[in-house]
Amino acid sequence: MNWTRRETLGGGLAALAAAGIPAVAATQNYVLNPASIMTTFGGVQQELLGFNGSLPGPELRAGQNDSLRVRVENGLQDGVLVHWHGLRLPNRMDGVNVLTQDVIPPDRSHDYRFPVPDAGTFWYHSHYLSYDQVSRGLFGPIIIDEQQPPDVDHDFTIQLFDMMTDENGVYDEDTGVEQFAAAGRIGNVITAVVSRDTVQRGDRVRLRLINPSIDRVFDLRINGVEGMIVAFDGMPLGQPRPFEDISLAPGQRCDVIGDVSDEIAFADEDTGQTIGRIVAHGQRQRRTTVIPALPPNPMPQPKGREVKARLLMQGGAGGGNHGGFGTWALNDVSGLPREPLLNVRRGTTARISLYNATAFDHVMHLHGHHFWEISNTGQLGDYRDGTLVPAGGTRDIQCVLDNPGNWMLHCHMLSHQADGMATWLRVT
Repeated sequence: MNWTRRETLGGGLAALAAAGIPAVAATQNYVLNPASIMTTFGGVQQELLGFNGSLPGPELRAGQNDSLRVRVENGLQDGVLVHWHGLRLPNRMDGVNVLTQDVIPPDRSHDYRFPVPDAGTFWYHSHYLSYDQVSRGLFGPIIIDEQQPPDVDHDFTIQLFDMMTDENGVYDEDTGVEQFAAAGRIGNVITAVVSRDTVQRGDRVRLRLINPSIDRVFDLRINGVEGMIVAFDGMPLGQPRPFEDISLAPGQRCDVIGDVSDEIAFADEDTGQTIGRIVAHGQRQRRTTVIPALPPNPMPQPKGREVKARLLMQGGAGGGNHGGFGTWALNDVSGLPREPLLNVRRGTTARISLYNATAFDHVMHLHGHHFWEISNTGQLGDYRDGTLVPAGGTRDIQCVLDNPGNWMLHCHMLSHQADGMATWLRVT
């Protein structure tokens, strides 16, 4: 399989731009084979899951407005689905059981094909028994390059991941009820998987941070880089933003552009551990230019009358009773309800009020769309596909529902989703 490399793609786009010729959309072809693999994790050789023999899976890369064509060949002894997290794609390609397609059985394949209109940092992962399959390693990055990428020397992908292991350092298959009912399956081994391990002092770098962990919220400190946040969840900020720590809930992403002053170290603030490094060598003259904003993606804007919905998060340890059958519920229902939370025409602007009546944080992720987080003063804030709602907290989001289909809205703490915390929206 010939994997598309950014150097080839970026060089071709730059040449076209310099010549004043618009880039022609291309189709990038990939094959993903989910299967059991033997790999070393936490210093221990063990059997886990991976795509194409690796954990994480291979990086899928394309240019903005290209199409991705991915054949998933199931080498597992169980079913599998693949969800393309954060991408705006046709509903039938979303990779969700019941709502969009059937599970891919063992030894069978399924072809996904869809355009990628938005540049940014995205990822793919199993969406069948995902609390188990993702925790064992079924995930990987998707990078969609801008038509005119920013001026950086290196483009890094960093995936933050944790795993629960037993006293022998082997993946712990004992998933207790208490894990589903509380903060989730929080691993005791954590790492940052970095796409490149060396850099030069004075380099300007782009760091694409992805949290594919099933339940852990990372509070991350980055040492050795002075820079700005330029995007959340694949969507550029209007103005780059300075940072100290970066909080990433499961499924969320953050892009940073900055200048290297020394070895780059990624430290988990909760544990105090350094979980990944990029070694610095040599010295070059540092840029004096400011870090510019990334070009915006062509997103729909609110218009017309706003429809409203209320979503109450219920359950968990210490929580009150609710009408659902699972540990968790949304609006007194565990799992996908018969009727959608919203049933609206394409182009409708919706405001969803999220109420967390539980003792635990939840990160609510909407498929096929992004939304604005609304501040306490009513202003439109960051544009994301997942929002972290703290225990006992509230959050309003506003979304232009312009992508037809049946779209899942769920907690991306996957242990919470597995035991009830999911609903859906219909856009006609």
